[in-house]
Amino acid sequence: MDSIQINTTFVVNLYIYMEKDFKMTAITIAGLEGVLADELRKLGAMQVTEGVRNVSFRGDKGFMYKANIALRTAIRILKPIKRSKIFDEEDLYEAIQRVKWERYLEVDGTFAIGSVVNSRNFTSNSHYISLKSKDAIADYFMHKFKKRPNVDLKYPDLKIHIHIHHEWLTISLDSSGESLHKRGYRSATNIAPINEVLAAGLVLLSGYRGEENFIDPMCGSGTLLIEAAMIANEIPANINRKHFGFENWNDYDEDLYFVIQDSLLKKIRSSHFKIMGFDKAPSAVRKAQQNIINANLDEFIGVHHVNFFNSKKEVFGKTTILFNPPYGERLNIDAAEFYRKIGDTLKHNYSNSTAWLITSDIKALKNVGLRTSKRIPLKNGDLDCRFVKYELYEGSKKIKKDISDI
Repeated sequence: MDSIQINTTFVVNLYIYMEKDFKMTAITIAGLEGVLADELRKLGAMQVTEGVRNVSFRGDKGFMYKANIALRTAIRILKPIKRSKIFDEEDLYEAIQRVKWERYLEVDGTFAIGSVVNSRNFTSNSHYISLKSKDAIADYFMHKFKKRPNVDLKYPDLKIHIHIHHEWLTISLDSSGESLHKRGYRSATNIAPINEVLAAGLVLLSGYRGEENFIDPMCGSGTLLIEAAMIANEIPANINRKHFGFENWNDYDEDLYFVIQDSLLKKIRSSHFKIMGFDKAPSAVRKAQQNIINANLDEFIGVHHVNFFNSKKEVFGKTTILFNPPYGERLNIDAAEFYRKIGDTLKHNYSNSTAWLITSDIKALKNVGLRTSKRIPLKNGDLDCRFVKYELYEGSKKIKKDISDI
């Protein structure tokens, strides 16, 4: 009898536990899946599985809040609510109508839909699939309540994500709302600023964690500097965000949210190594300084009006140099000469450092003339890029031969 009682209690407790735990998907940039998976594991996620531009995992409501606040390389966090096998648009419509939408959305509320389609069965573009899905939700409410919620593309109460992969439909709620790359600190930008999620990914890929100096010698509006400083001081990536999508959900727990936020804030530390940025344009320096102030990081980051090609290392000890030099539309000069000068400056003026740079100009990159010790393929928007590493030792010799393995 006692044995039966123990087993029954175990089953009930297991059921309650599994009710609290659910699957989620974090969307990221191609090439950052491994970095995001590592972030999730360190944060405490369960059953972490890498996909293509996404990482799936399990956690509870509190972990969903934590993931949105803390993850540096996630673009958005999705909570799947239905998965169905479908073959055409009629199947799509019917699958969406089988969701009990009143659980998630008030009839007087607003919603928006985003879609991603990768299926031979659907020749329509993602915009049409979003419209078809919107009609299905509107018809559901009209049939049940004789009234329908409105669409609001800018500030919806509920953002819904439709994903069709081959014959499988996944309907998810977007817990992030606006993309998580919108950290809330960047009020001033230059031409083609680097995405904050990509910037954080580059810093993490470089291995920098705040235990050495950090320099961005072409800092632009300061995004790499800010992401590096947040990593060095263990500041949650989205602590400056004003709003997350889950705050509009029917089951939003404000007390739990602040408990999670406070626990993350208690982990902040102070790194005592230098974080510095240079730029030859005074306007870029001013923009970087303003963004750094917005992020409340001006005590940790120094930005200077300096032309990198006329600079030299003025800090002692090991240093990470990481930059996003101009390329493509941002580079209106002789690319080969520009990259040659990068190599010469690094070789002669920055010994005892590790340099990383990202570029889509693979041909021009060969003119740096230094041997790469690592090459990582990444995407910067629609551009195929390489993120390359150079070890700069005292008396490094320039490689004269063509570096064909980049």
